[in-house]
Amino acid sequence: MQRPFIDAHVHLNTNTQAKLQLAAQYDAYFVSINTDIPFFIDLKAQREMINTLNQSTQRSFFITSFDTQYWNTPRWLPHAIEQIKAGIAAGAKGVKIWKNIGMDENLKDDQGNFVLLDDARFDPIFQYLSDAGIVLLNHQGEPRNCWLPLEEMTVASDREYFAAHPEYHMFKNKHYPAYETHMAARDRVLERFPKLHYVGLHLFSMEYDLEEVAKRLDRFPNSQTDLAERICHVQLQTMHNREKVRQFFIDYQDRILYGTDVIDDGSLTAEATAAKLEQLWQYHWEFFATDHLMEAAEFEGSFNGLKLPESVLKKIFYSNAVSTYMLDVP
Repeated sequence: MQRPFIDAHVHLNTNTQAKLQLAAQYDAYFVSINTDIPFFIDLKAQREMINTLNQSTQRSFFITSFDTQYWNTPRWLPHAIEQIKAGIAAGAKGVKIWKNIGMDENLKDDQGNFVLLDDARFDPIFQYLSDAGIVLLNHQGEPRNCWLPLEEMTVASDREYFAAHPEYHMFKNKHYPAYETHMAARDRVLERFPKLHYVGLHLFSMEYDLEEVAKRLDRFPNSQTDLAERICHVQLQTMHNREKVRQFFIDYQDRILYGTDVIDDGSLTAEATAAKLEQLWQYHWEFFATDHLMEAAEFEGSFNGLKLPESVLKKIFYSNAVSTYMLDVP
């Protein structure tokens, strides 16, 4: 296992210690991504949680965000900018925009249209981040499976989730924006703000085809991507064309960040959360670092690990996160 290494996409919303003890054991660091999610603690509490965790051991960094509670009022933009500045002043390493932009029934314009990422009212935020050299992290849309019938979804985890939560299954919600609409809105923002340092989380939400991810990385040279909660999609493509997938990681070794997307919200015990992190770290490392014959719970069949060069592994699991988020680590 790479030591030290960075799990650059988690959500640490409890002050339990087991995960920190695990991190010390693995010489690991966390980047906790604060997010405007209704079932999370509020953004200020998320920020303060990282400060609390760092009082015992300094292994956690955070990304700030802003909310939309004053949308469609003159107060919205000053409030959002104030939240961003407060987060950065408190040590945030970047700013996150979540999928609620474009997928929230309550977030519409005066004409009743869903607000998308390229709404001009976000432009002052993008310009501010670009001018200040602050990195923007964006979870845009959902996996493409979200817009497909259950039987056409490519991984079991998506089928299970959307079967249990049909209200979030876009195939059944035709009045919501289409998958392609989300991707096009994101691309238009990056075209308008070419100097913006951008991390397209979850493989740019184009996890179904690494060629599409590569096109965005080529088209937008100030962009990067992360692997959080989408590694099973990489493994599925590996089963069909291992060398093509392996070459993607070699070609874009400077642009990819590792992360698990583990949510630590108290729904699991502290020990269970730590065990989940450890299992994922070991399993993912085996996939990227060895050529072992492996299986994934999300689909049938087997595949060989990618066995990436050590220099590439170090970048994906450590140094890319350090340089992207300017982390003060050994």
